[in-house]
Amino acid sequence: MTIPRGSAQSPKYQRLAADLRRRIAAGEWPSDVPLPVEGELEQQYGVARNTVRLAVDVLVNEGRLVRLQGKGTFLKDHPVLDHRAYGPAPVPGLPDCLAAPSEVYPKEAQTAGRRLTVDFEMLIVRARVDIAERLGMRPGEAVVVRRQLRLMDREPYSIEESHYRAGLAAGTPLMEPDPVPGGDESVLAALGRTEIGAVDHLVSRMPGPEESAWFQGGPGVPLLVQTRVTYDRRGPVRVVESRYSADRCRLVYGLGELGARPVPGPEADGPGPEQAGVAAELIPGQAAKAFLT
Repeated sequence: MTIPRGSAQSPKYQRLAADLRRRIAAGEWPSDVPLPVEGELEQQYGVARNTVRLAVDVLVNEGRLVRLQGKGTFLKDHPVLDHRAYGPAPVPGLPDCLAAPSEVYPKEAQTAGRRLTVDFEMLIVRARVDIAERLGMRPGEAVVVRRQLRLMDREPYSIEESHYRAGLAAGTPLMEPDPVPGGDESVLAALGRTEIGAVDHLVSRMPGPEESAWFQGGPGVPLLVQTRVTYDRRGPVRVVESRYSADRCRLVYGLGELGARPVPGPEADGPGPEQAGVAAELIPGQAAKAFLT
């Protein structure tokens, strides 16, 4: 079997891993069928057993493969959920993602036929430097953090933390250790702080030890981190930091007038009008041979 040579500096196992990625992307192996055993791959590519093992290790660390003792090596089947991070309302008359963010995840879960559960908690902490800067505060000032740990079918999906100035949250349901009916945005609206705009900052980074333990991903799987600063006409209202395991989520943004678009699938534009129900359960207080020569 032949595969592209790649750079002269690339070790054989890395080039073999690259070709296995290509074959996986081409759909050569269904998720319920094991990959060829190491001896078979050794024969296919004409390499040493250790080269095969190292190449497979790379893909296991990336979260693409999983070894099941006594059964073999399989594709790691993480359903990828499209999260409509922002865009026009899916149909006229429905609120957009900025107006009703708390409704978006349940609709997306229902569309995908998956069960969303949320472990919720409220914290009062010292503001990190970046959070303070975005809220126009001094670092170390108190902020109220409302944290949601989301699971899809019991698998860790995202960590979301909404940061508020302590003075804004004081004396409101934002200080309660439970989810707010209608979402935090309903409290903000009652306070006269309706969000009318937002700026998103998107980065990818490796998880820290605690994040890695919660998401239970492969050691080479990064996080997608979306930091949204929302505004009303008076200034910044809150900072929402959402972290997703990169192998389980795809962020979708819709821009401009999309009325002429074809009827989308779930991956193109998020839920449509038939997904108006809620599917979330909030739990207060609670994841080749020629080449290789």
